Formats: sequence, C-alpha cells, structure tokens
Amino acid sequence: VQQARETLAERLLDIYRRASAPEWPWFEEVVSYDNAQLSHALMLSGRGMGHRPEMMEVGLKSLDWLVRLQRPQDGHFVPVGSNGFYRRGKTRARFDQQPLEAYATVSACLEAHRLTGEIRWRKEAQVAFDWFLGRNDLRQPLYDADTGGCRDGLHADRINQNRGGESTLAFLL
Repeated sequence: VQQARETLAERLLDIYRRASAPEWPWFEEVVSYDNAQLSHALMLSGRGMGHRPEMMEVGLKSLDWLVRLQRPQDGHFVPVGSNGFYRRGKTRARFDQQPLEAYATVSACLEAHRLTGEIRWRKEAQVAFDWFLGRNDLRQPLYDADTGGCRDGLHADRINQNRGGESTLAFLL
C-alpha cells in the first residue's frame, strides 16, 4: 500500500510539474470536478511519506490558488461549475455548482490547517461549508435539516431539488 501511495503521489506531482505555470498552479489544463482532492492528496501523501516538502508545498500552493479562485473578492464560496468547468485561458463556469466541490474544499482546507497550523485554513473550510447552509450565489440552503438530505446543486436560477446520496454524504462528511 505504501509503495502504491508513493507511486501515485509521484505521478500526481509529475502531472503538476508539467501542467502548472506561475499564473496557473494547477494539475491540468482544466479545473473540473472534485478539484481540491488533488491538492489534498499531495498534502496527505507528503506528510504520510516522511514529510516530503515538495509534495506538501505543491498541495498547499495549488489549494491556495483554488481557494482564491473559488472565493471571488473575498466573498462566499463559489465552486467551479460543472456546466463547462474552467479551461485555462477561458471563462470559468459559475454553474452548476456541486456539493462535492464544497466537501472536497472543506476537507482539503482542514488538512492544510493540520499541516501548517494556520487559522486561515480553518476559516476557508468554514466558508466552503457555509455554502451548504445558504451562503451561496442563490442565498438558499442546500441542506435540509428536516429530512437530513442535501440537494444536488445550484443552477443559475434554482436549486436542484434532487437529494442524492453523494450530495447528502458530501454534507455529512
């Protein structure tokens, strides 16, 4: 298992080295789906493999860029939308926003806090979590306390009323 982790973490680091640039510190030419998991994986692997500084630094740097991208003008959390995503040099999709993005960002920011001790990362995790509670573009909660379910996302004009297992787990995790 440790060898598999090392192999995969090295591949992810290599992918980052080939795709990133100073203005685009990311793993691919597109920011698509479940984004913060990439940064999170490098932070966890770097820490878990005897403190591999480059992995931890790349995880933190890419997460910092992603968090700034998903929080325009220090406002509420605005994940990259799945209706077109965000290709390098193109316009970023604002909708459809997915609960999995908020969960992945919360989880990665909490790991960044464990790694650095910086309170900033706990605050960023809270901002991403608050998206579920109505601090989002539509100012409507996705989590329903009466049913315990979480709606499946934000469209430009409405909340997706489906309450799938993935969305509910994203909130609960």
